[in-house]
Amino acid sequence: MRLPTMLCAASVLAAAAAFAQRPGFNYDEAKVPSYKLPNPLAFNNGEPVRSPADWTNRRRAEVLALFAEHVYGRAPARPEELHFDLLEQDDNALDGKARRKQAAVYFTADKQGPRMELLLYLPPETAKPVPVFLAPNFGGNHTIHPDPAIRLSTSWMRAQGAGVVDHRATEASRGTSAGRWAVDKILERGYGLATVYYGDIDPDFDDGFQNGVHQLDASRDSGSWGSLAAWAWGLSRALDYLETDADIDSGRVALMGHSRLGKAALWAGAADERFAIVISNDSGCGGAALSRRRFGETVKRINTSFPHWFNDNFTAYNDNEDALPVDQHMLLALIAPRPLYVAGAKEDLWADPNGEFLSAMHAGAVYELLGEKGLGVARRPAVEQPIMNTVGYHLRKGKHDVTEYDWLRYLDFADMHWGR
Repeated sequence: MRLPTMLCAASVLAAAAAFAQRPGFNYDEAKVPSYKLPNPLAFNNGEPVRSPADWTNRRRAEVLALFAEHVYGRAPARPEELHFDLLEQDDNALDGKARRKQAAVYFTADKQGPRMELLLYLPPETAKPVPVFLAPNFGGNHTIHPDPAIRLSTSWMRAQGAGVVDHRATEASRGTSAGRWAVDKILERGYGLATVYYGDIDPDFDDGFQNGVHQLDASRDSGSWGSLAAWAWGLSRALDYLETDADIDSGRVALMGHSRLGKAALWAGAADERFAIVISNDSGCGGAALSRRRFGETVKRINTSFPHWFNDNFTAYNDNEDALPVDQHMLLALIAPRPLYVAGAKEDLWADPNGEFLSAMHAGAVYELLGEKGLGVARRPAVEQPIMNTVGYHLRKGKHDVTEYDWLRYLDFADMHWGR
C-alpha cells in the first residue's frame, strides 16, 4: 500500500497550477510521437470483433476490466445498506422558477458514517417526470447558486491558499461557482439539475486511501480503486437516489463532468450503463484525451501530481504509454451505443483538445458496429462549430472552464436525442 502523502504548501501550489500550461511539456503537434492505438474491436487474444453481439457479450467486458485493472481500479458494488433521507423540499424555490429538493445519501446503515448530500432543482409545475442533468461540483452544493436555502457543506474543502490543508465552507463561499452552472437555462429548457459535492464522496488529497468511501474497503491491492473511481462510484449512488424520485425520469439522466470530474463522469458512464447520455468537459489526460500523444499533461505528470486519482498499477505506464493495453478512445467506446459528447477549449492545451477530438473520432468504430453514427468527421471542426451525431464534439474559445456556451450545446444535444 502506498504511504499517505501530507498536503503541504508546495503540493497545493502544484495542484492549483495543474490546469495551466506547464514548462517542459509538449504543446507542439509536430512533436507528437508516432503511436499505434490498441484496437477496441479486437479481443485480448487478437481475434476480431465481428458483430454487435461480440461487443455486447464479450469485448465490452474485456475493455471495462482492462481499465479497472490498469487505470482506475476496481470499485465495490452498491452497498446493501445504502439508504436516503429527503432533508428539504420547496416547491416555490428561486422566486417560483424551480422546485428544490435536498437529500442525504447514506453509504452505510450508520447515518454518522460516509454520506453525501444531493441538491436537485426541477422546473416548476411539470406534469410528467423530468429528464435531469447530473453533474458533480468542486466546492459544495452551496457554491453552484446564491440560493440562501442550499445547505452549507460541512465536508472537507479543497485548500485555499498556501499552507492551508483543510478548511470548512462559510457563507462567503455561497454561489461562488454560479458562473459555471447555467441553472436558469437548464430549468427554462425543461430539464432538472442534480449535483453532489465530490468531497463528500472522497476528499481530494492523498492520504493512502484512508478517507471518504475508501474507508469502507478494508482490503487493498495495486488494482484497487483510486479517487476517480470513488467519485464515479458516488455518481452511480446519486443515480440510485434519482431512481427513487417519482418527479424524475430516471431513464433520461445525462451525466456531465468538468476537468477531473469529467474523467470521473466518463468512467462512471462506462461502468454504469444506466446513464443515458455522458458528457466530458475539458477532461484531458485520464479522461477523453489520448494518452499516447504525450501532449500537455502526461501519464507520469498526472500520477506524480495526483497519486491518489488512479490505481497503483497505472504508474507502470509513466513514460511508458505505448505499453498500455488501452487508450482513452476505448473508454469513450464503452459509452456506446448511448449518446456521448466531448468538449474542449482552444486555449486549454494542458488538456490536449486535439487528443480529446481524436479519441472521440476513434471511438466511432464501436458506435458504427452497433448501428449508430459516431462523429462522422476525420478533422477537428473550427472553434464553436459543434458536431452532433450519436457522438458530439465542440471546441470552445477560451480556457479551462465550463461556460454558458458549453451548457447550451449540452442542452441542444439532449433535445436532439430525447426528442424535446
